[in-house]
Amino acid sequence: MGALIYLADDDPGLLEVFSAFLENAGYEVRAFPTGDELADEFSRHEPSLVVLDVMMPGTDGLTVCKNLRAVSDVPIVILTAKDSEMDYLHGLAIGADDYLTKPFSPSMLVMRVKALLRRVEMSRGATGSERKFVFADIELMDEAHEVRAADKPLELTMTEFALLRCLLEAKGTAVSRASLLQKVWGFDAEVETRVTDETVRRVRRKLRDVGSGTQIKAVWGYGYKLEAGS
Repeated sequence: MGALIYLADDDPGLLEVFSAFLENAGYEVRAFPTGDELADEFSRHEPSLVVLDVMMPGTDGLTVCKNLRAVSDVPIVILTAKDSEMDYLHGLAIGADDYLTKPFSPSMLVMRVKALLRRVEMSRGATGSERKFVFADIELMDEAHEVRAADKPLELTMTEFALLRCLLEAKGTAVSRASLLQKVWGFDAEVETRVTDETVRRVRRKLRDVGSGTQIKAVWGYGYKLEAGS
């Protein structure tokens, strides 16, 4: 079997459908009707990826996401209701790597899962040499998965790290939203852009929190670029 995925949703029908599609894609799936049961199993054995519905009996999915992120960098996808825009914003803010808004096709979930796991493999694959990216007061060590800004450690999620690396690779030139979506999330621009903007917002805040003078500037109608402080 392939990577192990934990999936929590209180809708038995959706659990069955999502599990079937993921298993057909080659993954091993363990399904749970509540986030509490998923978290309990997580404490005994960590999976390769977690999919969490937001609204569930007991502890809600956002709280479970926050608790898991406090102890692990496992990729997390949250599932939100169509009219709950704040759920996805909150989910990304507390460390989720991606989100899907219901209703969505099971094949879309499979696509997002594949993209996240592919990124994990790329970031953890040993190349035998450490790649370092430097821009202004930011230094990123690729293989060690470490970042320093203003000579202080910068704690980033896997997604935030991948986005910052893309901007560092561009050395101050603008990177389009479409390019960031493809390189960081592995899907095309027409699928979603809000996830990019929210991830940029989080990295901006973390840079400010450590006193970095480097800024992520928006290029209107195009994307983002790094700009050294004066």
